[in-house]
Amino acid sequence: MIGQRTTASRTVEPAAALVAPAATTSGSAPAGAAVASHPAIAATAAALMPDAATIDRLAGLGAGRRRSELAFKRGLDVVGAIGGLVVLSPVFAVLTVAIWATDGRPAFFRQPRAGLHGRPFTIAKFRTMARDADAQRAALRAHNEIAGGASFKLTDDPRVTAMGRFLRRTSLDELPQLWNVLRGEMSLVGPRPHPFDDLEGYQEWHYARLAMKPGMTGLWQISARRDPDFDRWVAQDLQYIRGWSPLLDIRIMLKTLPALLRADGR
Repeated sequence: MIGQRTTASRTVEPAAALVAPAATTSGSAPAGAAVASHPAIAATAAALMPDAATIDRLAGLGAGRRRSELAFKRGLDVVGAIGGLVVLSPVFAVLTVAIWATDGRPAFFRQPRAGLHGRPFTIAKFRTMARDADAQRAALRAHNEIAGGASFKLTDDPRVTAMGRFLRRTSLDELPQLWNVLRGEMSLVGPRPHPFDDLEGYQEWHYARLAMKPGMTGLWQISARRDPDFDRWVAQDLQYIRGWSPLLDIRIMLKTLPALLRADGR
């Protein structure tokens, strides 16, 4: 249940109360609006979640991975993001115009999400929902299809537009996250980033999935994308985090395209 929570003798408001308002999360606010709310979100997140060392311990990580491996991961991210943004720029243009034509402006959705160790960043996506989607979110939570309540998904979400259904099935709505990857806020491969109100439903061990930078795709996306059990979702994330290697990232990226062609996103 979302409500006030007491941590270390301090009463803190839930993170959901500090997430950017509906106008921002639906994408109709200026680009900097969600960013401006980050200090407040960061302060609340720090009170609600474990610190970075505890998150790494929960994930079973030791002293750290070799810098050469992490440098390779970052290099792959930069090359992939730049290449993707350049090659896919015509797709960006077509999708932007299509959203404008079918549902008006804005074409993009921006929302604060929990990044590495819970650090807030503003995710970018193509808008797939009505402009007042966030105002309807609380009322729809009772119909959440993800067990445990720490994530929120509906197969037939009434907030999703006709164009949005196509974008979600094909995962084309995720393409703007290449910009987040280029900025170093996300990786091409990693656990998917959650809104801060979803973190309200985390059990302590779930925070272990924040031990790596969030990604555009991951082990869960290619193997259990429609699994409604959040615990199994996190188990997949931890399998990736604990067994991570540059080769694993390459394997996941190679398997992502067939998963996208199945068009079973939601």
